[in-house]
Amino acid sequence: MATRGAMVGLGVAAGAGHYLLFRLAETEALTGRGLLAVGVLLIVFFSGLLAMTGPLKPARAALGAAGIAIGVTALLLLVSLRFVTVEGIFDSPHPTLAAIVLATVPMPFWIAANRTSWRDYPMLFGESWGIVVRYAAAWAFVGVVWAVIWLSHALLSIVGIDLIQWLIDVGPVPWLITGGTLGLALAVVQELSDYVSPYLLLRLLRLLLPVVLLVTIVFLVALPLRGFSGLFGGLSVALTLLAMAGAAATLVTTAVDQEDLTATDSPVLTWGARAMALLLPLLAGLGAWAVWLRVDQHGWTPDRLFAAEVAVLGLGYGVAYALAVLRGKGWMARIRQANIGMAVALMVVAALGLTPLLNAERMSTASVMARLDDGRMPVAQLEPSLLSRWGTAGAAALATLEARAKEPGQEALAARLADPFLAPATGEDAEALRAELVALLPLQPATATATRDAVLAGFQTYQLRSVLDACRQTMPGGGPGCVMVVAELLTQEPGEEAVIATRFGDGYVSVEGYVQGGNVAMSTRLLGVAYPQGEEGIALLRSWQTAPPAVQPAPLNQLVMPQGGVILVP
Repeated sequence: MATRGAMVGLGVAAGAGHYLLFRLAETEALTGRGLLAVGVLLIVFFSGLLAMTGPLKPARAALGAAGIAIGVTALLLLVSLRFVTVEGIFDSPHPTLAAIVLATVPMPFWIAANRTSWRDYPMLFGESWGIVVRYAAAWAFVGVVWAVIWLSHALLSIVGIDLIQWLIDVGPVPWLITGGTLGLALAVVQELSDYVSPYLLLRLLRLLLPVVLLVTIVFLVALPLRGFSGLFGGLSVALTLLAMAGAAATLVTTAVDQEDLTATDSPVLTWGARAMALLLPLLAGLGAWAVWLRVDQHGWTPDRLFAAEVAVLGLGYGVAYALAVLRGKGWMARIRQANIGMAVALMVVAALGLTPLLNAERMSTASVMARLDDGRMPVAQLEPSLLSRWGTAGAAALATLEARAKEPGQEALAARLADPFLAPATGEDAEALRAELVALLPLQPATATATRDAVLAGFQTYQLRSVLDACRQTMPGGGPGCVMVVAELLTQEPGEEAVIATRFGDGYVSVEGYVQGGNVAMSTRLLGVAYPQGEEGIALLRSWQTAPPAVQPAPLNQLVMPQGGVILVP
């Protein structure tokens, strides 16, 4: 009961602190970096204190939580100096994710260091998963408590008693209830650690290993058969590969467990873990390659730098796991030791990302300026709105570009900076864009120039530039990433219509329809299937660039109404 009382007290203190933080922000009594410092310090400290109390005495847990909180707060304050306003750090997920890593990963190391040794893998493994399970169970209990509170309020309201509503309306009460309940739940879960343990979750996760292994093998076998063009897709392709590599590494870790005595004894899971460890470098390597292709084509951005950091860590896990298996007997023990090293590497990379040594905004801005200066990035592709979100480095680059735009011969840059969000196409700039688009845009049939010109005449600047961006990019194997097909598609409307298909560097194929006048875009849809992507999308564009596709009536009827009708779109 004393332990439960202490944990309730800590939870109530956490709730009171969070309520105070909320009030400071709401009344603007504390703003900017002061609010950031107090908020991060408070959140990280109490999160760590509640997580580590139980495995450790409250005093030792508080000492560790304070150290972690001070370190994370200092690094976030340091990274905030990159931005004109503190809110700028939330324009990219990287600082937040790095802070979460630095707030959570050190906790099992601190617990292990105070009980046995910081390199004690069974202790690290058990406490890492134990924190996850304790918090999950405790927050679930908090949810149940609030459900009971609201049900009780609803029941008493029937007889006109609003006491519960009155209490909840008292400012700090909801925060105190949540904090106290969370502390109590964490204490009870810790008491019942033999029953509420992570081992059920770990045993269930192991069952997913053969499934993930099979999916990975099918992917790796199909990739060379279907072609590697899919890797030229957007950043989502790279992150999908790296996320799969992370899931695979997690499942291998659950199979080897904390020691040989508790590791899986199933031959299927044992050999599955070995095979997955050997395939992990391929998944991580493909993810890293996909990131590099994107960077090589478009340069650095904070998001791409974050993906590159993930790729480096993924390769580290992959190489370490594969070498552990290839060295033969004792491979499980070597994977466990590799996990310790990679956890330290994860913290180092996260910390570096919050220091000037790995300044994502500065590196991204330098990349944009270099590509703009050497011609790899046309002025039309410059995105001033991105630079404006890249902190002081981006602001300095915009100031440089604004000064450059006043020089002779920089009219295109001046127009781009004056119109960062793309305005309607008027004036000489629009005519130049149309002329360039006419020269690059394949047309089918080639004689349909009158319809093409009528459609493009109504295009706005953003439409011209969007299609131009696709036409300027060469598809794998050659050919511009665009085509216009002219045909009589709307039989009830006079004249022909146009369909423009575009493919961008991320591999996405888009098809849009236009009536003459161009500014009216018509949505398009394939009947019964999705638009082809990847190599199939390239094949579609090439076939349309070679010859006009056949036109035939669509298999649709309508329910007649006084005006128009009702159709079903497959």
